[in-house]
Amino acid sequence: MRVYADNAATTRTDPEILEKMLPVFTETYGNPSSIHTAGRDAFFVLKEARDRTAKALNALPDEIYFTSGGTEADNWAILGAAKKKAAKGRHIITSAIEHHAVLHTLEKGDFDVTYLPVNEQGFVSCEDLEKAIREDTVLVTVMMANNEIGSIQPIRQLADIAHRRNVLFHTDAVQAVGHIPVDVKELGVDMLSLSGHKFSAPKGVGALYVRKGLLLPNLMQGGAQEKGRRPGTENVPAAYGMSLALEKAVTGLEDKMKKLSALRDKLINGILDTVPYCRRNSPAENCLPGMVNVSVQYLEGESILLMLDMNGICASSGSACTSGSLDPSHVLLALGLDHETAHGSVRLSLCGQNTEEEVDYILEKFPQIIARLRAMSPLWEKVEKKEG
Repeated sequence: MRVYADNAATTRTDPEILEKMLPVFTETYGNPSSIHTAGRDAFFVLKEARDRTAKALNALPDEIYFTSGGTEADNWAILGAAKKKAAKGRHIITSAIEHHAVLHTLEKGDFDVTYLPVNEQGFVSCEDLEKAIREDTVLVTVMMANNEIGSIQPIRQLADIAHRRNVLFHTDAVQAVGHIPVDVKELGVDMLSLSGHKFSAPKGVGALYVRKGLLLPNLMQGGAQEKGRRPGTENVPAAYGMSLALEKAVTGLEDKMKKLSALRDKLINGILDTVPYCRRNSPAENCLPGMVNVSVQYLEGESILLMLDMNGICASSGSACTSGSLDPSHVLLALGLDHETAHGSVRLSLCGQNTEEEVDYILEKFPQIIARLRAMSPLWEKVEKKEG
Protein backbone atom coordinates (compact mmCIF):
# COMPACT_ATOMS: atom_id res chain seq x y z
CA MET A 1 0.00 0.00 0.00
CA ARG A 2 1.11 3.58 -0.70
CA VAL A 3 -0.15 6.26 1.67
CA TYR A 4 0.36 9.97 1.02
CA ALA A 5 0.36 11.69 4.42
CA ASP A 6 2.21 14.89 3.58
CA ASN A 7 -0.71 17.06 2.53
CA ALA A 8 0.55 20.04 4.55
CA ALA A 9 3.48 20.18 2.12
CA THR A 10 1.22 19.97 -0.92
CA THR A 11 -1.95 18.26 -2.05
CA ARG A 12 -2.58 16.38 -5.26
CA THR A 13 -4.32 18.44 -7.92
CA ASP A 14 -7.91 17.27 -8.06
CA PRO A 15 -8.41 15.42 -11.40
CA GLU A 16 -11.87 16.97 -11.73
CA ILE A 17 -10.36 20.44 -11.37
CA LEU A 18 -7.60 19.65 -13.87
CA GLU A 19 -10.16 18.47 -16.43
CA LYS A 20 -12.04 21.76 -16.12
CA MET A 21 -8.80 23.73 -16.46
CA LEU A 22 -7.69 22.13 -19.73
CA PRO A 23 -10.01 24.12 -22.06
CA VAL A 24 -8.63 27.35 -20.56
CA PHE A 25 -5.17 26.32 -21.79
CA THR A 26 -6.30 25.39 -25.29
CA GLU A 27 -9.48 27.35 -26.02
CA THR A 28 -9.56 30.45 -23.79
CA TYR A 29 -5.85 31.09 -24.23
CA GLY A 30 -5.83 34.82 -24.92
CA ASN A 31 -4.06 37.43 -22.83
CA PRO A 32 -6.74 38.91 -20.53
CA SER A 33 -5.25 42.38 -21.04
CA SER A 34 -5.81 42.26 -24.82
CA ILE A 35 -8.84 44.02 -26.26
CA HIS A 36 -9.62 41.51 -29.01
CA THR A 37 -12.13 38.67 -28.67
CA ALA A 38 -9.63 36.06 -27.46
CA GLY A 39 -8.38 38.48 -24.84
CA ARG A 40 -11.87 39.38 -23.70
CA ASP A 41 -12.78 35.69 -23.39
CA ALA A 42 -9.78 35.17 -21.12
CA PHE A 43 -10.65 38.32 -19.17
CA PHE A 44 -14.10 36.96 -18.33
CA VAL A 45 -12.65 33.61 -17.23
CA LEU A 46 -10.30 35.50 -14.93
CA LYS A 47 -13.18 37.61 -13.65
CA GLU A 48 -15.15 34.45 -12.92
CA ALA A 49 -12.17 33.06 -10.99
CA ARG A 50 -11.86 36.27 -8.97
CA ASP A 51 -15.58 36.36 -8.18
CA ARG A 52 -15.57 32.72 -7.08
CA THR A 53 -12.46 33.15 -4.91
CA ALA A 54 -13.92 36.26 -3.27
CA LYS A 55 -17.21 34.51 -2.54
CA ALA A 56 -15.43 31.62 -0.79
CA LEU A 57 -13.67 34.10 1.53
CA ASN A 58 -16.65 36.48 1.93
CA ALA A 59 -14.59 39.20 0.26
CA LEU A 60 -15.30 41.61 -2.57
CA PRO A 61 -13.92 40.65 -5.99
CA ASP A 62 -11.79 43.78 -6.18
CA GLU A 63 -10.15 42.81 -2.87
CA ILE A 64 -8.58 39.69 -4.45
CA TYR A 65 -5.20 39.88 -6.20
CA PHE A 66 -3.82 36.75 -7.84
CA THR A 67 -0.18 35.92 -7.10
CA SER A 68 2.29 33.11 -7.78
CA GLY A 69 1.53 31.61 -4.37
CA GLY A 70 1.61 32.18 -0.63
CA THR A 71 5.24 33.27 -0.47
CA GLU A 72 4.72 36.16 -2.87
CA ALA A 73 1.51 37.13 -1.07
CA ASP A 74 3.29 37.17 2.31
CA ASN A 75 6.18 39.21 0.94
CA TRP A 76 3.86 41.71 -0.71
CA ALA A 77 1.72 42.15 2.41
CA ILE A 78 4.71 42.75 4.70
CA LEU A 79 6.85 44.90 2.43
CA GLY A 80 3.87 46.80 1.08
CA ALA A 81 2.49 47.60 4.54
CA ALA A 82 5.92 48.60 5.81
CA LYS A 83 6.44 50.95 2.87
CA LYS A 84 2.99 52.45 3.24
CA LYS A 85 3.48 53.14 6.95
CA ALA A 86 7.18 54.05 6.81
CA ALA A 87 6.54 57.55 8.13
CA LYS A 88 5.08 56.09 11.33
CA GLY A 89 7.94 53.70 12.08
CA ARG A 90 9.50 50.35 11.23
CA HIS A 91 8.37 48.17 14.15
CA ILE A 92 6.65 44.93 13.11
CA ILE A 93 5.23 42.24 15.38
CA THR A 94 5.03 38.57 14.42
CA SER A 95 5.04 35.19 16.14
CA ALA A 96 8.00 32.90 16.76
CA ILE A 97 6.41 30.10 14.69
CA GLU A 98 5.71 31.82 11.38
CA HIS A 99 6.52 30.31 8.00
CA HIS A 100 9.90 31.33 6.59
CA ALA A 101 8.14 33.35 3.88
CA VAL A 102 7.34 35.75 6.72
CA LEU A 103 10.39 35.29 8.95
CA HIS A 104 12.99 35.66 6.21
CA THR A 105 11.22 38.71 4.77
CA LEU A 106 11.38 40.37 8.18
CA GLU A 107 14.99 39.29 8.83
CA LYS A 108 16.25 40.67 5.53
CA GLY A 109 14.35 43.96 5.79
CA ASP A 110 15.36 47.02 7.72
CA PHE A 111 12.78 46.38 10.43
CA ASP A 112 12.64 46.37 14.19
CA VAL A 113 10.89 43.05 14.84
CA THR A 114 9.24 41.71 17.98
CA TYR A 115 8.68 37.94 18.00
CA LEU A 116 5.74 36.93 20.18
CA PRO A 117 6.36 33.69 22.09
CA VAL A 118 3.91 30.80 22.02
CA ASN A 119 2.91 28.43 24.80
CA GLU A 120 3.74 24.71 24.78
CA GLN A 121 0.78 24.05 22.47
CA GLY A 122 1.76 26.72 19.96
CA PHE A 123 -0.66 29.55 20.75
CA VAL A 124 0.05 33.28 20.86
CA SER A 125 -1.21 35.27 23.84
CA CYS A 126 -3.45 38.27 23.19
CA GLU A 127 -1.96 39.89 26.30
CA ASP A 128 1.53 39.54 24.86
CA LEU A 129 0.44 41.29 21.67
CA GLU A 130 -1.19 44.10 23.65
CA LYS A 131 2.06 44.68 25.54
CA ALA A 132 4.23 44.48 22.41
CA ILE A 133 2.49 47.22 20.39
CA ARG A 134 4.33 50.56 20.42
CA GLU A 135 3.77 54.00 18.96
CA ASP A 136 5.99 53.08 15.99
CA THR A 137 4.33 49.69 15.29
CA VAL A 138 3.17 49.55 11.67
CA LEU A 139 2.11 45.92 11.20
CA VAL A 140 1.17 42.75 13.04
CA THR A 141 1.51 39.54 11.01
CA VAL A 142 0.43 36.28 12.66
CA MET A 143 -0.38 33.07 10.79
CA MET A 144 -3.89 31.68 11.05
CA ALA A 145 -2.85 28.01 11.35
CA ASN A 146 0.63 26.63 11.79
CA ASN A 147 2.00 24.48 8.99
CA GLU A 148 3.94 22.11 11.27
CA ILE A 149 1.79 21.51 14.34
CA GLY A 150 -1.63 22.82 13.25
CA SER A 151 -2.36 25.32 16.04
CA ILE A 152 -5.13 27.75 15.02
CA GLN A 153 -4.55 31.25 16.36
CA PRO A 154 -7.28 33.61 17.71
CA ILE A 155 -6.99 35.87 14.68
CA ARG A 156 -10.15 37.90 15.30
CA GLN A 157 -9.02 38.89 18.79
CA LEU A 158 -5.47 39.62 17.67
CA ALA A 159 -6.69 41.76 14.76
CA ASP A 160 -9.01 43.70 17.07
CA ILE A 161 -6.10 44.50 19.40
CA ALA A 162 -4.00 45.74 16.48
CA HIS A 163 -6.78 47.89 15.09
CA ARG A 164 -7.53 49.50 18.45
CA ARG A 165 -3.95 50.78 18.28
CA ASN A 166 -4.24 51.83 14.62
CA VAL A 167 -1.95 49.05 13.40
CA LEU A 168 -2.45 47.02 10.20
CA PHE A 169 -3.00 43.26 10.55
CA HIS A 170 -1.98 40.51 8.11
CA THR A 171 -2.47 36.78 8.46
CA ASP A 172 -0.74 34.02 6.53
CA ALA A 173 -3.72 31.71 6.03
CA VAL A 174 -1.99 29.41 3.55
CA GLN A 175 -2.45 26.33 5.75
CA ALA A 176 -5.96 27.31 6.82
CA VAL A 177 -7.86 28.21 3.66
CA GLY A 178 -9.86 25.27 2.37
CA HIS A 179 -9.47 23.34 5.63
CA ILE A 180 -11.27 25.48 8.22
CA PRO A 181 -13.75 28.36 7.82
CA VAL A 182 -12.04 31.53 6.62
CA ASP A 183 -14.23 34.64 6.44
CA VAL A 184 -12.21 37.81 6.02
CA LYS A 185 -15.02 39.98 7.35
CA GLU A 186 -15.44 37.91 10.51
CA LEU A 187 -11.68 37.76 11.02
CA GLY A 188 -11.39 41.53 10.59
CA VAL A 189 -7.99 41.33 8.88
CA ASP A 190 -6.52 43.91 6.52
CA MET A 191 -4.59 41.37 4.44
CA LEU A 192 -4.70 37.58 4.05
CA SER A 193 -2.47 35.22 2.05
CA LEU A 194 -3.47 31.90 0.49
CA SER A 195 -1.98 29.30 -1.85
CA GLY A 196 -3.83 26.97 -4.19
CA HIS A 197 -1.72 23.85 -3.89
CA LYS A 198 -2.75 23.47 -0.24
CA PHE A 199 -6.34 22.61 -1.23
CA SER A 200 -5.99 20.47 -4.38
CA ALA A 201 -5.40 23.30 -6.86
CA PRO A 202 -2.26 23.57 -9.02
CA LYS A 203 1.06 24.77 -7.64
CA GLY A 204 2.30 28.23 -8.53
CA VAL A 205 -0.89 30.20 -7.92
CA GLY A 206 -2.22 31.99 -4.87
CA ALA A 207 -3.85 35.22 -3.85
CA LEU A 208 -3.58 38.14 -1.49
CA TYR A 209 -6.73 39.60 0.00
CA VAL A 210 -6.33 43.34 0.57
CA ARG A 211 -9.15 45.09 2.41
CA LYS A 212 -10.97 47.64 0.25
CA GLY A 213 -9.63 51.12 0.90
CA LEU A 214 -6.13 49.92 1.77
CA LEU A 215 -3.90 51.05 -1.10
CA LEU A 216 -0.97 48.70 -0.76
CA PRO A 217 2.21 49.70 -2.66
CA ASN A 218 3.36 47.27 -5.34
CA LEU A 219 5.91 44.58 -4.62
CA MET A 220 6.96 44.39 -8.29
CA GLN A 221 6.98 46.88 -11.13
CA GLY A 222 5.75 46.24 -14.66
CA GLY A 223 2.45 46.25 -16.50
CA ALA A 224 -1.05 47.21 -15.45
CA GLN A 225 -2.34 43.77 -14.58
CA GLU A 226 -4.41 43.21 -11.42
CA LYS A 227 -5.56 46.84 -11.48
CA GLY A 228 -1.94 47.94 -11.76
CA ARG A 229 -1.06 46.39 -8.38
CA ARG A 230 0.54 43.09 -9.39
CA PRO A 231 2.25 43.23 -12.80
CA GLY A 232 2.78 40.22 -15.04
CA THR A 233 0.38 38.39 -17.35
CA GLU A 234 -2.03 36.49 -15.15
CA ASN A 235 -1.95 32.69 -15.05
CA VAL A 236 -5.56 32.37 -16.10
CA PRO A 237 -5.85 28.55 -16.12
CA ALA A 238 -4.26 28.27 -12.66
CA ALA A 239 -6.39 31.07 -11.19
CA TYR A 240 -9.48 29.43 -12.65
CA GLY A 241 -8.48 26.04 -11.27
CA MET A 242 -7.72 27.50 -7.85
CA SER A 243 -11.12 29.17 -7.65
CA LEU A 244 -12.88 25.90 -8.55
CA ALA A 245 -10.82 23.96 -6.01
CA LEU A 246 -11.54 26.52 -3.30
CA GLU A 247 -15.25 26.47 -4.03
CA LYS A 248 -15.21 22.67 -3.81
CA ALA A 249 -13.14 22.72 -0.61
CA VAL A 250 -15.51 25.03 1.29
CA THR A 251 -18.66 23.21 0.19
CA GLY A 252 -19.81 21.02 3.08
CA LEU A 253 -16.70 22.03 5.00
CA GLU A 254 -18.13 21.32 8.45
CA ASP A 255 -18.84 17.68 7.63
CA LYS A 256 -15.42 17.28 6.02
CA MET A 257 -13.75 18.70 9.12
CA LYS A 258 -15.58 16.25 11.41
CA LYS A 259 -14.55 13.27 9.27
CA LEU A 260 -10.94 14.35 9.00
CA SER A 261 -10.68 15.25 12.68
CA ALA A 262 -11.83 11.73 13.56
CA LEU A 263 -9.09 10.23 11.37
CA ARG A 264 -6.53 12.60 12.89
CA ASP A 265 -7.50 11.66 16.43
CA LYS A 266 -7.43 7.96 15.62
CA LEU A 267 -3.95 8.31 14.14
CA ILE A 268 -2.36 10.39 16.87
CA ASN A 269 -3.99 8.45 19.74
CA GLY A 270 -2.96 5.18 18.11
CA ILE A 271 0.65 6.32 17.89
CA LEU A 272 0.73 7.56 21.47
CA ASP A 273 -0.82 4.31 22.71
CA THR A 274 1.66 2.04 20.94
CA VAL A 275 4.94 3.98 20.94
CA PRO A 276 6.60 4.66 24.33
CA TYR A 277 8.50 7.90 24.90
CA CYS A 278 6.47 9.69 22.23
CA ARG A 279 5.33 13.30 22.65
CA ARG A 280 2.33 14.94 21.01
CA ASN A 281 3.27 18.31 19.50
CA SER A 282 -0.05 19.11 17.81
CA PRO A 283 -2.52 20.72 20.22
CA ALA A 284 -5.48 18.64 21.38
CA GLU A 285 -7.89 21.53 20.67
CA ASN A 286 -7.99 24.33 18.09
CA CYS A 287 -5.92 22.22 15.72
CA LEU A 288 -6.19 21.74 11.96
CA PRO A 289 -8.37 18.70 11.22
CA GLY A 290 -5.66 16.71 9.45
CA MET A 291 -2.48 17.63 11.36
CA VAL A 292 -0.48 15.14 13.42
CA ASN A 293 2.97 16.03 14.77
CA VAL A 294 4.81 13.82 17.25
CA SER A 295 8.33 13.61 18.64
CA VAL A 296 9.82 10.15 19.11
CA GLN A 297 12.58 10.31 21.69
CA TYR A 298 16.00 8.73 21.15
CA LEU A 299 15.63 8.70 17.35
CA GLU A 300 16.27 11.07 14.43
CA GLY A 301 13.21 12.13 12.46
CA GLU A 302 15.00 11.60 9.13
CA SER A 303 15.60 7.90 9.84
CA ILE A 304 11.92 7.47 10.69
CA LEU A 305 10.91 9.19 7.45
CA LEU A 306 13.16 6.99 5.36
CA MET A 307 11.75 3.85 6.93
CA LEU A 308 8.20 5.12 6.49
CA ASP A 309 8.92 5.77 2.83
CA MET A 310 10.34 2.25 2.42
CA ASN A 311 6.96 1.06 3.69
CA GLY A 312 5.06 3.25 1.24
CA ILE A 313 4.16 6.05 3.66
CA CYS A 314 4.96 9.65 2.67
CA ALA A 315 5.46 11.97 5.65
CA SER A 316 7.79 14.82 6.65
CA SER A 317 9.70 16.21 9.60
CA GLY A 318 8.27 19.71 9.27
CA SER A 319 7.97 22.43 6.66
CA ALA A 320 8.86 21.28 3.14
CA CYS A 321 10.54 24.65 2.63
CA THR A 322 13.29 23.72 5.11
CA SER A 323 13.71 20.05 4.22
CA GLY A 324 17.41 20.55 3.40
CA SER A 325 18.23 22.10 6.76
CA LEU A 326 19.99 20.16 9.52
CA ASP A 327 18.68 22.53 12.18
CA PRO A 328 15.71 21.44 14.31
CA SER A 329 12.36 23.05 13.58
CA HIS A 330 12.09 26.60 14.91
CA VAL A 331 8.43 25.87 15.59
CA LEU A 332 9.18 22.95 17.89
CA LEU A 333 11.98 24.84 19.65
CA ALA A 334 9.48 27.66 20.28
CA LEU A 335 7.23 25.13 22.04
CA GLY A 336 10.05 24.51 24.51
CA LEU A 337 11.38 21.25 23.08
CA ASP A 338 15.10 20.59 23.39
CA HIS A 339 17.14 20.05 20.22
CA GLU A 340 17.30 16.28 20.58
CA THR A 341 13.54 15.86 20.98
CA ALA A 342 12.82 18.31 18.15
CA HIS A 343 15.12 16.34 15.84
CA GLY A 344 12.99 13.24 16.43
CA SER A 345 9.78 14.78 15.12
CA VAL A 346 7.49 13.51 12.39
CA ARG A 347 4.56 15.30 10.73
CA LEU A 348 1.74 13.23 9.25
CA SER A 349 -0.80 15.47 7.53
CA LEU A 350 -4.05 14.04 6.22
CA CYS A 351 -6.63 15.37 3.76
CA GLY A 352 -10.11 14.37 2.70
CA GLN A 353 -8.72 11.81 0.25
CA ASN A 354 -7.11 9.77 3.04
CA THR A 355 -9.08 6.76 4.27
CA GLU A 356 -9.47 4.87 7.53
CA GLU A 357 -7.75 1.92 5.88
CA GLU A 358 -4.70 4.11 5.25
CA VAL A 359 -4.67 5.30 8.87
CA ASP A 360 -4.83 1.66 9.98
CA TYR A 361 -1.86 0.88 7.76
CA ILE A 362 0.19 3.72 9.27
CA LEU A 363 -0.72 2.52 12.77
CA GLU A 364 0.41 -0.98 11.82
CA LYS A 365 3.77 0.10 10.40
CA PHE A 366 4.72 3.06 12.62
CA PRO A 367 5.32 1.11 15.88
CA GLN A 368 7.21 -1.59 13.97
CA ILE A 369 9.51 1.02 12.41
CA ILE A 370 10.16 2.73 15.73
CA ALA A 371 10.93 -0.60 17.44
CA ARG A 372 13.35 -1.56 14.66
CA LEU A 373 15.18 1.75 14.71
CA ARG A 374 15.40 1.80 18.50
CA ALA A 375 16.84 -1.71 18.45
CA MET A 376 19.80 -0.20 16.57
CA SER A 377 20.06 2.89 18.80
CA PRO A 378 22.71 3.01 21.55
CA LEU A 379 20.65 5.71 23.25
CA TRP A 380 17.65 3.43 23.45
CA GLU A 381 19.84 0.63 24.78
CA LYS A 382 20.79 2.85 27.70
CA VAL A 383 17.11 3.61 28.39
CA GLU A 384 16.24 -0.08 28.42
CA LYS A 385 19.11 -0.88 30.76
CA LYS A 386 18.07 1.93 33.08
CA GLU A 387 14.46 0.71 33.14
CA GLY A 388 15.56 -2.90 33.56
